[in-house]
Amino acid sequence: MLAGKNITVGIAGGIAVFKVAQLVSNLAAGGAEVRVMMTRAAQEFVRPLTFQTLSGHQVYTDLFERPAGGAVRHIELAACSDLIVLAPATANIIGKIANGIADDLISTVVMAATCPILVCPAMNVNMYNNRVVQQNLASLRDLGYYFVEPGVGRLACGTKGRGRLADVDQIMDEIKSILAVGGDLRGLSVMVTAGPTTEPIDPVRYLTNKSSGKMGYAVADAAARRGARVLLISGPVALNPPPGVEVIYVQTANEMYSAVMDSFSSVDAVVMSAAVADYRPKTAAKQKIKKHEDTLTIELEKNPDILAELGKIKKHQVLIGFAAETEDLEKNARQKVEGKNLDMLVANDVTLPGAGFGTDTNIAKLVYPDGRVISLPKMDKLFLANYILNELLVLRKGGKADLL
Repeated sequence: MLAGKNITVGIAGGIAVFKVAQLVSNLAAGGAEVRVMMTRAAQEFVRPLTFQTLSGHQVYTDLFERPAGGAVRHIELAACSDLIVLAPATANIIGKIANGIADDLISTVVMAATCPILVCPAMNVNMYNNRVVQQNLASLRDLGYYFVEPGVGRLACGTKGRGRLADVDQIMDEIKSILAVGGDLRGLSVMVTAGPTTEPIDPVRYLTNKSSGKMGYAVADAAARRGARVLLISGPVALNPPPGVEVIYVQTANEMYSAVMDSFSSVDAVVMSAAVADYRPKTAAKQKIKKHEDTLTIELEKNPDILAELGKIKKHQVLIGFAAETEDLEKNARQKVEGKNLDMLVANDVTLPGAGFGTDTNIAKLVYPDGRVISLPKMDKLFLANYILNELLVLRKGGKADLL
């Protein structure tokens, strides 16, 4: 998996630099071509000679160094990289990249790169929890950067908490995961729905749900990274669209129904992760409803079941649905798979910690028409998105996947 891959490791200044020596050694032993960049601060902890010996290549430390032939170093490194790994990623380098600052070799290479970038934060727990740092991390996540979260334990400063560089094995697993999926959806068209719908009561009020859209956006992001042409049909969310994805914004269930139906015949697969309202007010008031009586009755009528309608008319398409449940998860999921003619259903119990709306993680069960249920552990939503897409490929071939 690593053989022949060009991996550039950007090392910033932190005590965790010593761990990165083992990472570089493992990457090189796996057959990767490893180039190392170091900040001036990183060189205070470990000399470049260490990484030169482990990688078998020159270590790059100077933005203005010109290689033979007059090439521009940061452009050359960015262009030749299949993956850039930032480890340890300090608060400083994270802040630079999140705010578009390119004033040293590492930040400049990142700004010029088009390949995936894996960020491995490591710092003091108070620095990590600082609102500015968390905001910068959130910005990079929204932009599609990959992350291996720091571990919890005793830090070099003597305090305890989250901030330790993740274990090398964990970083290696994520590197392999990123490199394994590149381009395998090329040539496919995937439609993804995401977020809630809003059903107006009057001009200022509406019915909705707690969906943040994070799961659907993660699926769209992962599919685009893997080469698919992606159409994302999104309800109202506070998220930036993933790069390279076509987006249609809708508000109501009827608007989502129309957008989905208009494009369904031209796609190869649909992942319906949107939380579409089951009901809408039968009549929306044209003016704001005033507070007169002690009670207010609003008559509701049923919205179209988009997933069920797709199940009736699908031909070559792979149809994957989502179900958020609070009880009898497997029973309800099996009924939906059968009743809506799905190829797979991703079901989750939103009452579990780490699996509810708005979280960055999910705990899912994959349910199939033949009765199989695969239980997945709690994982980042982007990880789960790639699991789903792995199975999408298998379903297109009419097979079964052993995901774990």
